[in-house]
This record gives sequence, structure tokens and C-alpha cells, in this order.
Amino acid sequence: QVHVEESGGGLVQPGGSLRLSCRASGGTGRPYGMGWFRQAPGKERENVAAIILNDDLPYYSDSVRGRFTISGDSAKSTVYLQMNSLTPDDTAEYYCAARFDAGPVTYSDSYYHWGHGTQVTVSS
Repeated sequence: QVHVEESGGGLVQPGGSLRLSCRASGGTGRPYGMGWFRQAPGKERENVAAIILNDDLPYYSDSVRGRFTISGDSAKSTVYLQMNSLTPDDTAEYYCAARFDAGPVTYSDSYYHWGHGTQVTVSS
């Protein structure tokens, strides 16, 4: 069974940075695409960034473009999210997802392999 695990969350002051990591294991092959999603209390889960690993093709939501950078290591089935210039609006539970077949990577319903999340809190 595929296991997806995130790490790197924590408490950071506004303007600070965090780097999240996510690894997908247990699959029969390397993931086609991986994505980061976040959900804050009272809000719907939203896409943050995603990447097609083999093509090194990134996607970003408008709210994080220019501040966050997604990168991947296909050989390690691992994706990273470098988050800079963090604001309190970035506070959320961050989830990583992976898919092993070709298809969209920016929609939550395109995935069925999910991690349990890592909390990111931006506060002074």
C-alpha cells in the first residue's frame, strides 16, 4: 500500500521560512505527480503547489506564487516545498498527495494517496 508522509512543519514568525518534505513509498513505481494542499479551520482544502516529477513541471496557486517553490526528486519519490515570506494567512495543515498515473495534479480529487498532514503556524 502506498504511504505518503510529510515533515517539516512548525511554528515560524511572519516573514520567516520553512521547508516541507514529502515522500511517497510502497508504490509499484515512482509517482507521476505530487502536490501540496492546505486546509485552514473553516476553509476548504486548497491546492498550494504541484509538480509533474518526470517533467519537472511546477504549478502554483496565485496566493503563493513568487513566495513558494516546489521541487521534486523523482528517484527518491520525494517532493519539497520551500516557503518564504510566510504570513499568518499561510497558517494551515499542509497535506501532500501523490498519483502514479498521468493526469491532473492541481486538483485534490485527482489524488487518492494522501499524507496525514503537517501543521504550519505563522504567528508572532
